[in-house]
Amino acid sequence: PKPQHAITVAVSSRALFDLVEERRIYEEQGVEKYVEYQQENENVTLKPGPAFHFVKALEHVNARLLELYPDDEERFDIVLMTNNHAQVGVRLINSINHYGLTIERFCMTGGKSPVGYLTAYLTNLYLSADSEKVQEAIEAGIASATMFTANKDVTYSDTQLRVAFDGDAVLFSDESEQIVKEQGLDKFFEHEQLNENKPLAQGPLKGFLEDLGKLQKKFYAKNERLNCPIRTFLVTARSAASSGARVLKTLRSWGLEIDEALFLAGAPKGPILVKIRPHIFFDDQMFHIEGAQKLGTIAAHVPYGVAQKYQKSA
Repeated sequence: PKPQHAITVAVSSRALFDLVEERRIYEEQGVEKYVEYQQENENVTLKPGPAFHFVKALEHVNARLLELYPDDEERFDIVLMTNNHAQVGVRLINSINHYGLTIERFCMTGGKSPVGYLTAYLTNLYLSADSEKVQEAIEAGIASATMFTANKDVTYSDTQLRVAFDGDAVLFSDESEQIVKEQGLDKFFEHEQLNENKPLAQGPLKGFLEDLGKLQKKFYAKNERLNCPIRTFLVTARSAASSGARVLKTLRSWGLEIDEALFLAGAPKGPILVKIRPHIFFDDQMFHIEGAQKLGTIAAHVPYGVAQKYQKSA
């Protein structure tokens, strides 16, 4: 698809593939040894990385869209956005072809940060294993997250893309989270009930949920609601009775649907995510990311909002 019509997902090579050993060579022996190693092993297929199953699920959605709308270009376009050197490209291409992935656009920046290219590629979502680049992209206004590998092998759906979002500082702004951190839970509940009918401001991932919603409606229009290959989840630490209404009313005011909303009232998210088995779970707080990882969920950290300041001081 042409970039202006596509939903562009930029993925780094370390998010798409397992490059832990290669990264170690780069850090311990330098760039020349790293490039030499990659060239010597260019016919050795790379193992899947944390974003691999998510990318496969995106491609399944594309296949279904092409069946229903053969002339429509509004579908996912996956770009490999990496600061690798072009000499490493052959191994990446061989691995992509081995797994039958459709990734035609490559951006290999030879050691320079790829963030400047994200805007040029009209990127809707950027996934990387490098937290500094993700932070840079978030500051540039691009929906981004740092990928973390799950600590257990889990089977993922190959017929439905499943995406789970935290609420505050992910789909929504961090305004309510600021009150929790600075004034405590009681003030937060009071504030949310007073402002129940005032929509929350948008957070960094709101646009991506919107993109998913647009594609879901294409399936609904063909009477495929029950067989839709996209399912979205809100997994929030908020309590339903005391602070849930504002969240649901905000989504309604944006004209967005979420398939399942889970209000956990401060309970751990990991066990719920095991049940959902999302291809990706977005959260702004590292302790939720770590809890998800331990139980086998591929999690993506969104470095946005007041929680980042508290995490750094901790």
